[in-house]
Amino acid sequence: MGFREHAARVRRILGIVLAVLLLGGVAAVLVTGGDKDTGTATKTVRGVIGSEKAEFFADPQVVKALAAKGFTVNTETSGSWDMEELPLDGYDFAFPSSKGPADELRAKAQAKTKDKAASAPLRPFYSPLVVVAHSAAAQVLAGNGLATLGPRGTNGTLKMDAYLAAARADRTWQQLKGSNGHAELSGTLFITSTDPVASNSGALYLAAASYVADGGRVAGDKAAVARTAPLMRKLVQVQGAQQSGSDAPFRDFVSGVGNPLVLVYESQVAAQLLAGRPMGDLVVLYPDTTVNSDHTLVPLTENGRKLGELLSTDPELRKLAVRHGFRPQGAASEFTAATDGHTEYLNQTLTGVRQAPVPTSKVLHEMALRARDQGDTA
Repeated sequence: MGFREHAARVRRILGIVLAVLLLGGVAAVLVTGGDKDTGTATKTVRGVIGSEKAEFFADPQVVKALAAKGFTVNTETSGSWDMEELPLDGYDFAFPSSKGPADELRAKAQAKTKDKAASAPLRPFYSPLVVVAHSAAAQVLAGNGLATLGPRGTNGTLKMDAYLAAARADRTWQQLKGSNGHAELSGTLFITSTDPVASNSGALYLAAASYVADGGRVAGDKAAVARTAPLMRKLVQVQGAQQSGSDAPFRDFVSGVGNPLVLVYESQVAAQLLAGRPMGDLVVLYPDTTVNSDHTLVPLTENGRKLGELLSTDPELRKLAVRHGFRPQGAASEFTAATDGHTEYLNQTLTGVRQAPVPTSKVLHEMALRARDQGDTA
């Protein structure tokens, strides 16, 4: 073989070897991910959450903070009470918006694993229920003794006794003085809430309303549910079709669509403020009797439990939870400090707001069914 032929053969062999090495390098990049921005995440956990927490888990800073602790979190949304109907296989955690549905999910998990100590819930943060109103609606309510407003007219208190009396009487906006000239204030006066059979906020609305309507007594049995069932039915059925999550009604309200009074979580308003989004003519009314929604994570696997502990204790994740409007459990000062520039909208210390006790999940579910005309009518 001559020199030229030998050199050409060597070049061909070297070319083949180089190509193999390059392909191997590409394969190595694909196997390892090749993206140095993935952080240190080593555990992927899957969970079902209430819609009001979707923005929190989608926040790039939350994703980064979780990755730094070794977690990638994949979520899907559901009404809190609807979670009970989902199969638990494949989930690491469920994160409804209060203790009631969390208790049901924990019982379901215990029945499946036969471990009565399993799935102890964690409550990283909470949020009281509030009513958002457009300015004209809030002014009319205040002018008719159904609400009081602060000096700037951007926050105030909804008088639940007076509001429920108006609901019993089927009062319309047109019957309230000061409503003339506001075309959007027409028809029956009501607060838009979520479906109480499917959603936590809708069920807790009934818990607070029934407590006030029954003279400050928490419903403990079917007889107690029956006493307030006609009023609860009015509160729900006047609304027509209801959403199964609180995110969509709040977004509709902010965009100027729908009813002028909407029940939401305070966290949704606080997140809007802290993000610097326009508030328009939004007014925040704190019911003088309301319910705190304890966002409760039910671990279904060990990784789910570790995630819940991180959300409860990690300083960076707590800070990010506050940025999304939530009040960390046992750390009121963190929320107060973060929202100090927004007291024209927020009642930071919940002054003048009474917390209604919440019935057991069984009683609350019966109340929701009766309100929807689906429960025991005997």
